[in-house]
Amino acid sequence: MLDDPAPVPEPGSAADVRRTWDARADHYLGLFRDELDGKPFDREALRAFAGRVGPGGRVYDAGCGPCGHVTALLAAHGLDVLGIDLSPRCVALARREKPDCRFVVMDQRDVAGAGERLDGLVSSYSLHDQPKRQLATTLAAWAAALRPGGQLLIVAKEGVADGVADDPLGSDLRVYWAEFTAYELRSAAGRAGFCVDDCAVREAYDDEIPTRRVHLAATRGAA
Repeated sequence: MLDDPAPVPEPGSAADVRRTWDARADHYLGLFRDELDGKPFDREALRAFAGRVGPGGRVYDAGCGPCGHVTALLAAHGLDVLGIDLSPRCVALARREKPDCRFVVMDQRDVAGAGERLDGLVSSYSLHDQPKRQLATTLAAWAAALRPGGQLLIVAKEGVADGVADDPLGSDLRVYWAEFTAYELRSAAGRAGFCVDDCAVREAYDDEIPTRRVHLAATRGAA
């Protein structure tokens, strides 16, 4: 008698994100290993974030992916940074790519339970894998993990998508894909207890998916 097939995770669930990123981590690494080299706007946003946090600040790079490039850049700017990702394959590749940096398997929504009071958190495209209805819960978790005055930087693709789609990264997978408007991110951040300091929208670079990018910088309010 054949074994029953493994159940398919609910789209956008933690198990689904882990499954899809384990499957496409190597593909993503091949595409984006050096992507920050050609993105001066993004590099400046990360530099400015590091300046607001200050030298030695404890920071999480939420959804670090397999490249580890955001983690490494933040560390180069003097931060005590930990890259976290749900995908064990992403973490394994990031450790290989950036052996001088620290990476662990962790759900970005569980950061408040990690036992640290953080000085900052960066989410570089880490919100796209979960349904929009989870945005408030995720931001509340980040707010709980940050000390009052802690810094938040969110980078997201602009749009209205919210559901299962062909992988925008070009793998043969069907993945959960959500996009956000600047208004959605500003509003959700405010409700979670953040003061939005800046919300800039940039056009896509020539070699990117032709979708504008939203960069939101915010400060954790008083507890």
